[in-house]
Amino acid sequence: MADETELDTGADSAPEMQPDTPGAKLRAAREALGLSLAEVATRTRIALRQLEAVERDDYAALPGIPYAVGFARAYARAVDLDEVAIAAEVRQAVHSSDMGANRYEAFEPVDPARVPSRTLAWTAAIIVLVLIAGYTLWRSQSLTPPTGEEIAQEQAKAKAPAAASAARVAPAAQPVVFTAIDDVWLRIYDEAGERLKDGLLKKGEAFTLPTGARNPMILTGRPQSLSVTVGSKVVAPLGAPDRTIADVPVSAEALLARGTAAAAPAAAASSATPSSRPAQRRATPRQTTSPSAGDVAPAAAPASAPPAPAASGDGTGG
Repeated sequence: MADETELDTGADSAPEMQPDTPGAKLRAAREALGLSLAEVATRTRIALRQLEAVERDDYAALPGIPYAVGFARAYARAVDLDEVAIAAEVRQAVHSSDMGANRYEAFEPVDPARVPSRTLAWTAAIIVLVLIAGYTLWRSQSLTPPTGEEIAQEQAKAKAPAAASAARVAPAAQPVVFTAIDDVWLRIYDEAGERLKDGLLKKGEAFTLPTGARNPMILTGRPQSLSVTVGSKVVAPLGAPDRTIADVPVSAEALLARGTAAAAPAAAASSATPSSRPAQRRATPRQTTSPSAGDVAPAAAPASAPPAPAASGDGTGG
């Protein structure tokens, strides 16, 4: 009987030595692995004081029910226990305590390490408020009808580029024609060096510049032998007579920028020169046919006076 009593006593004392609370199970597993509580805190990234509260089953010292369950699960995972079973036991212990009755929270984080910090939460809230305020301001401005002045300004802005583009396109749309006044050799090429015209342009022949030429230029030794027109306008000469010109832009814009006023004085001067020369020639004969007084006097005077007759004695006496 004594032996049976001793055996019964040993059988009854064995279960009492086994941990029955979640915190005691976690502590026993940690000690079995030879880990300190600080090492578990490093693994789980949970504060040491909070792990101590989990081991004591002091859930009231934790921020709330979700944190208590989450901390216990992370602890169980660090010491190779069944985290689902530990979480269920903690949840049951919390709900059966005063903490569960007074502090019920529906949210339960899976891992407390993933719970955003308070600073991050405030930052996110501020960003959301700024976005809402910006959207509200944009919405209010978009719904406000524009005033008459704003409409006029927008119309003026729309017309200005159109006028500028029309001014840029108009010269380019006019044909550029090179007409040979006399036989002349020339070369017209674009900015890529492609030759658009290369050779002799005989008198009376004409060459029209292609409309798609990019920055065309000319090389010739007798620019005076060319008559250049843009549309119906005759532009100024491309260079001095019998002087070689090279890389002279001959696009419609460049030629119109040279202007046509320079050709008018030259034409006027050339037309006035022939009329003045005959006047000088006509004046010269009148000066030569009108003798001066100095020239006539020697011609009118006799070369010598005739000698007077000598007196004779017979004539006197008779």
